[in-house]
Amino acid sequence: MFWVHGGGFVSGSSNKYGPQLLVRKDVIVVTINYRLEILGFLCLDTEDIPGNAGMKDQVAALRWVNKNIKNFGGDPDNITIFGESAGGASIGWLLVSPMTKGLFKQAITQSGTSTCSWSQSFEPRERALALARKLGCYSEDDKELHEFFISLPFESLVSTQTRLTMAEETKNIYEPVFIVVNEKKFGDNERFFYGDIYSSVANGVHEGVTVMTGYTEDEGILNMALGIPVQDKIDLINRFHDYLVPKPIAINNLISDQIQAGKMIKEYYFKGKVNIEDWEQLVKYYSLEVFVYATIQFAKLCANAKKNKVYLYKFTCKSERNVFGHVMGMGELIKDKQVVCHADDVYYLFETSRTESIKTEIGSKTFEMIENATKIWTDFAKYGNPTPDDSFGVEWKPYSLENQDYLEIGNEIVAGAEPDKEEVEFWENLYKKFAPAFVHSSYISK
Repeated sequence: MFWVHGGGFVSGSSNKYGPQLLVRKDVIVVTINYRLEILGFLCLDTEDIPGNAGMKDQVAALRWVNKNIKNFGGDPDNITIFGESAGGASIGWLLVSPMTKGLFKQAITQSGTSTCSWSQSFEPRERALALARKLGCYSEDDKELHEFFISLPFESLVSTQTRLTMAEETKNIYEPVFIVVNEKKFGDNERFFYGDIYSSVANGVHEGVTVMTGYTEDEGILNMALGIPVQDKIDLINRFHDYLVPKPIAINNLISDQIQAGKMIKEYYFKGKVNIEDWEQLVKYYSLEVFVYATIQFAKLCANAKKNKVYLYKFTCKSERNVFGHVMGMGELIKDKQVVCHADDVYYLFETSRTESIKTEIGSKTFEMIENATKIWTDFAKYGNPTPDDSFGVEWKPYSLENQDYLEIGNEIVAGAEPDKEEVEFWENLYKKFAPAFVHSSYISK
């Protein structure tokens, strides 16, 4: 099991994830590092700096594991790649990269995939030029830019917020900015990715690879915590109709249409004006806009291609291990309400510095949920089927456009269909109206 850590493509490290919960299930766990932020994802659209260096690090690690894992008792023909958040998005990209065919058999994307707009680059060269200007170089000559960047100490490059547009600056929201790009061709260089991601997934991820994808119940708490304070967000939402408009709609529409889309979002979630008491609705908005909608579109695109089995889940486990919302400073807002924040699923699969002080008694409900989660993940890795026996008393069927089956992985294990149906339909209709290229149905032959 080959783990790619998250952290928004700007932070994280493999040594933060202790594998002891998983290896009890007779699997080998490999955790990797890759270059992050500007060092991993700067792109000038040139042969010297084509972009995607961080993703090529992941490919290099995967190739090494494929070649050498047999020396550690592993099976190179049964490798499962998995990751969460930016790690989940990375898995989504690895599933369509021409550099990774034949390197893995199963893939799990957790709370992030390649169809998430925050994992897709927007004008990468222009952003690189904006970074250069911020650091004192106003040239647009490729050679001069390359020499300028390599002359700088890396400390001056990292952690440099680089806004590209006035809208980005005034919205003041946090999202990754140096990320995966559509690489240009230079000679015989290997390109990590080229083309359109929705079309690529619609045409089928690597044939024969079984996919598991899903999200947590309250993903959006992360976005409540990032950037400006919650009350400031609410004030801006009430002042500007376009504040809640997602990037794919914003960059493809005139301001009049952006305002219309923003009004539709505000009416659906808040019936107009937003108040701090509406924080749970704001969490729902961020959950769908940032994570859930894109995950379900990814599942639908994979299912429609009919080249791969795909399993969809919703993670709802609640216990003392659900700590990320409090780590992100949301404790005062959520108070005693039990939530399943972005990244909370990780604490049922790995031991981390955030969980090492939590004592879990054998036989407790928390222990049972850890056992359930690790069994599902490792059974999927071993057999390509997350529920190969009747241990849970339910059958987790592959996702299809007709039935839209999924599994709720929580305090109980429950099979269902069409998760978050009403909200997903709202977002699909919104995208059909304003940005149809981001809806699975645009890729289905009539």
